[in-house]
Amino acid sequence: MTNPIIRLENVNKEYGSGKNTVAALKDVDLEIQAGDFVAVVGVSGCGKSTLLHVMAGLEQPTSGRILLDGVDVTLISERDLPKVRAQKIGFVFQSFLLIEDLTSYENVEAVLWPIEELSKQKQESMTLKVLREVDMLERRDHRPLQLSGGEQQRVAIARALVNSPPILFCDEPTGNLDSKTGENIMKIIARLNKEKGMTVVLVTHDESLTKFAKKTLRMKDGVIRQG
Repeated sequence: MTNPIIRLENVNKEYGSGKNTVAALKDVDLEIQAGDFVAVVGVSGCGKSTLLHVMAGLEQPTSGRILLDGVDVTLISERDLPKVRAQKIGFVFQSFLLIEDLTSYENVEAVLWPIEELSKQKQESMTLKVLREVDMLERRDHRPLQLSGGEQQRVAIARALVNSPPILFCDEPTGNLDSKTGENIMKIIARLNKEKGMTVVLVTHDESLTKFAKKTLRMKDGVIRQG
């Protein structure tokens, strides 16, 4: 078997100290293969969002190792982590997190601005390509407040994909959307997994979304279980 694109080894995450210590993750071991689509399901407070943030390098674990595409992110400095995240992952949040003063096009292209080796022409080409993939090309000049929730999430997906990362993390991506719009967003994510071979890790409390995944994991009290 090939090496997993994501590997967690004995990962723990604690908040607070002393009697106020809360264990959000408890001795988590996990392997996810390239091209997989994994849904992590659990009630609010079970640790699933913490798991995603730790895997993506947005938070450091209290102990344990996390390898993304062969890179141990627990050994990387805070200064160098953003560069690794830019190369390895895309992240889609429940609350979209678009910049209100920027257009759809600018929100997506902004991810590429720090990459000095990319010409302006190349940045434009990459940005238009992903906006077309999520069917938002015609809305590229609109700002977030001029878009529906579903349209904002499609822009957020384009932003996550513009740098062609091998891994896409999704934290409750349909949580702020109605059921029909949420279904359409999940179809886009599933298509990216199928057609591009992108590894997708989705966390959700919504059991209905597991139908899009190839594998379902369940979390309870910081512990992860198969099926």
